[in-house]
Amino acid sequence: MKQRFERFDMEMQSVALENGLKVCYIPKQGFSKTFAMLATNFGAIDRAFTMEGVRYDTPAGVAHFLEHKMFEDADGNALQKFGKTGASPNAFTSYSMTAYHFSCTDGFEQNLEILLKFVFTPYFTEENVAKEKGIIAQEINMMEDTPSWKTYVGVYEGMYQEHPVNTSIAGSVASISEITPEILTTCHKAFYSPENMSLVVCGTADFDRIVEMAREFSPKEAAKVAARHYGTDQETVAAAEVVRHMAVSRPNFMLGIKDTPLAEGESQLRRQLVGELAARILCGNTAPLFVSLYKDRLITRSFDSSYTIMPQAAALLFGGDSQDPYAVRDRIAAEIQRYAQDGVEEELFARMKKACYGLDVRMLDQPESLCHTQAESSFAGECCLDFAELHETITVHDVQKMFVRWAQPDHMTLSVVLPPETK
Repeated sequence: MKQRFERFDMEMQSVALENGLKVCYIPKQGFSKTFAMLATNFGAIDRAFTMEGVRYDTPAGVAHFLEHKMFEDADGNALQKFGKTGASPNAFTSYSMTAYHFSCTDGFEQNLEILLKFVFTPYFTEENVAKEKGIIAQEINMMEDTPSWKTYVGVYEGMYQEHPVNTSIAGSVASISEITPEILTTCHKAFYSPENMSLVVCGTADFDRIVEMAREFSPKEAAKVAARHYGTDQETVAAAEVVRHMAVSRPNFMLGIKDTPLAEGESQLRRQLVGELAARILCGNTAPLFVSLYKDRLITRSFDSSYTIMPQAAALLFGGDSQDPYAVRDRIAAEIQRYAQDGVEEELFARMKKACYGLDVRMLDQPESLCHTQAESSFAGECCLDFAELHETITVHDVQKMFVRWAQPDHMTLSVVLPPETK
């Protein structure tokens, strides 16, 4: 299928292969590099699942561990193969997705073959799994020494009682010690099925050739994707505050506002756009509250926001450094209540809506971000380039409805890292 987006002078070609693999190509004529991402709809929260009638409860960090081990092949390491071609490869694991990608200026087909082969061909041994435990344990220890990471993990820990988002993406040194080759093989079978994956290419390539290679190097038949379990969760947060002490010169914090999960049939892309717009209105870097907090020296330029949607979870996050995180929390809470009760001024809504739209348009010239967004959208059965039409449907009332949800009692968690001597 070919879709044309006239306002951006762009097009997207896409197809679902016989095995269920979704393939998308976004041409970018004149770009020197081509970017490719092969993603699976499987992340850190997908720890409990049922496959072929058997329930599995896997250790925290297994998706991230699996990402590390997928680069190992029986005939060498995929990173070394990419190195010989001059490509730039990498991978990441989020709470809801694992993705492998590369960019290159030439040799695209050779690199795409490497990508498809190593992701669809697991190779785990007792020796290479044991070796990886030491490497990932070092990574976990480094993350544990990072204040901003501790507040990030802490805010989800405070917001969610049972949902596995309340645990670090990488797990802990103790949890990864339980990972075995058998567990990794089970997770790969459960979630690395072509039916659960998406290949997105952005740059200068031939769509028919991409499809041909995807068909050749992916499994001919897709295994049935496992049924996931996220536990039962209540609407309110588990804890209003999560406090840790570390060797920091001033407090680092993250404020989380728990939102309702996506309703059945609700557009994930549209909810994301409304969430990002509401966040910018509330305390984006040109919002009245941001200016006020910055003027009062309660926040720094490190202050940032994000709106995140996951299966059976959604949340707004604000974070950064502050001499008084509690004052920031109270001011944000008061502003949420004001917008929930009085609504958002039309002039502010219009200005912030234009700003959000502009940021989304800028993404169109960032192949990595574009591929990432399209992979997420494809898992939801949507096209990321539809954002322009969806922007036009968003009203000030949509934003106020979101503020009304955020204003409910016990929907806010403050995660803070304080200097050792601070009470």
